[in-house]
Formats: sequence, structure tokens, C-alpha cells
Amino acid sequence: MPATPIIAPFPATRLRRLRRTPALRALTAERHVSTENLIWPIFVTEIPGGEGEIPSMPGVDRLTLDGAKRAAERAMNLGIPAICIFPHSDPDLKTEGCERAWDPENIGNRAIRAIKEVAPDLAVMTDIALDPYNINGHDGFVRNGVILNDETVEALVRMALAQAEAGADILGPSDMMDGRIGALRRALEQAGHKDVAILSYAAKYASGFYGPFRDAVGASGRLVGDKKTYQINPANRDEALRCVARDLAEGADMVMVKPGMPYLDICREVKDQFGAPTYAYQVSGEYAMMESAIRAGWLKREVVMESLLSFRRAGCDGILTYYAPQVAEALAQR
Repeated sequence: MPATPIIAPFPATRLRRLRRTPALRALTAERHVSTENLIWPIFVTEIPGGEGEIPSMPGVDRLTLDGAKRAAERAMNLGIPAICIFPHSDPDLKTEGCERAWDPENIGNRAIRAIKEVAPDLAVMTDIALDPYNINGHDGFVRNGVILNDETVEALVRMALAQAEAGADILGPSDMMDGRIGALRRALEQAGHKDVAILSYAAKYASGFYGPFRDAVGASGRLVGDKKTYQINPANRDEALRCVARDLAEGADMVMVKPGMPYLDICREVKDQFGAPTYAYQVSGEYAMMESAIRAGWLKREVVMESLLSFRRAGCDGILTYYAPQVAEALAQR
């Protein structure tokens, strides 16, 4: 008599069924990256001959005003909704008083107007902080080694009003001074710029991942000391949430976590607790590490999309990324 066959145990739930084919995986994907989730940061130089590739950020260029116009047209054609301007200022024009920060003719304000000429429907975001114009390399005024808060906020208001007059759609205060969101919102309302949005760098950490950016804007050799007295300690979670709560209460329309991938837990907490439009910045150090590894053949380029999915999974509504045009082109080919 043959032996009784043994019925092998089988899984009650086969989760692999929904991973079997590309179609099934697409149908069951929980998060997607779309072109509408992207903001493209660009660097615009006022220095003759200052354009070209940034050595610490392979594949990213400093642009002339004409180059910024072409970038804006490219963004529009790809469906990227917003571009963010960062100025590469003439080092000979940097001062302790940072007067050029609110000059209507500084390179940032000229770039806003130039982009609006060729791409009026593209949302233009700006950076509000004194470091591109500060001989000390700090986001605020420096006196006897101390970063001044209230005096800096007054300067940031002037800077914001100049950018709003130039046609900016979104202001991005990245300075981390206390009280600046409320001051900016009041000033914008009083000046008739009630429709200009504020995307606050509400949870900006004192991170080592910003190094290539400082090279890109020409601030890396100018910084006196560090920024730990105004940017958040990387060890702190609760403090970041308090900063976000404060900035929303003061009138921020959107909030940002910076850097990105090392702080995805903060992104998730911000979105869950506040439900406000939440963004993250895939900063220069994150970009440089990935791009260098991709070019060396250690990573495949598909890690770019994987990294952006991590932001979306963490609750981000959008991502500032230097990969924006390449990602938009890849998405258009799908």
C-alpha cells in the first residue's frame, strides 16, 4: 500500500501574487513620483565666466541669465511646476551689512524677472537668507561672533519685499531666525503682496550635507565659525516639530524639512501631525554622493527614482531635487 502523501503546508496569503508582473506591481503601487512633485533648484551667476559645471556637483551647472531662461523654458516644456533660484554672487560685493541682498538689481531679482519673461506660468521660488551676500558666510548679521536675530529679520523682510516686487511666487526663508515668518507675512500683506506664498525651511538642520551647495554659491570659503546656533541639532526631533508648529502659526503656507533622506522620519512626523503641504530638499551632499556613485558604476541610475519614492512614502508632497529635469524626462517616456 503506497504511503499516504504528505500535504505540504502552504501560505494562507501569497503576497507575491501582486508582485508577479510589471502590470500588477503598477496597479498596487502605494506611492508614485510625478513631475508635479518636483521643484528644480538652479544656480544663477553674476560673475563673468562663472557659468559651467560645479566641480562638487557633477552634472549641475551655474547658469547665466540666458541660461536661467533656457532652464525655465525646459521646466515648462517638461511640466515641472516650479523652479527655485539660488544666486552665485560676486565675492567682491559681499559685505557685513549685506546691502545687496535687497537690491532690486541683484542677480536673484534679475533672474526672477528674466524667467517670468519667458515662462510666466512657471512658479518661481526664491531663497531668503543673507549668506550669498554676507562676507562672513552666515545667514544673518554677525556681531562679535554672535548671529543677530532681530536685526537679521528686519533685513530679511527687505529682501522678501524686493523679491515679491520682482515677481516671485514662493518665498523660501532658509535662515532659521526666530520670528521671521510672522514678520515676512505681515510685511507682504501690508505691501499688497498677499498672494505671495511662503514655503518655510521650518526644520532645517545643522547638517554636514550642505558642503557642495556652499561651493556652488561661493560661500564655502567665507563661513566664519558654524551655523549651529540657529540651525537645528541633528539629534532633535521634538524641536523640529515645535519649529514647524510655530512657522505654520505665523503664516507659512508650506513647510520644508532639510536635508532630505537623513531626515525622512521628520518628514513623516510633520505630515502626520500637521497635515500641511510638506516638502523636503534633496540637498547637494545627497545629490553629490548618488551622482558620483552612479558615474563610478557603483550604483545604477534607478536609485534616483528610488530615493524620490522614499520622500513620497514619508509623506512629502514635493521634493526640491537637482534631478528634476532628468526625472521629468524619464517620466515622460513611460
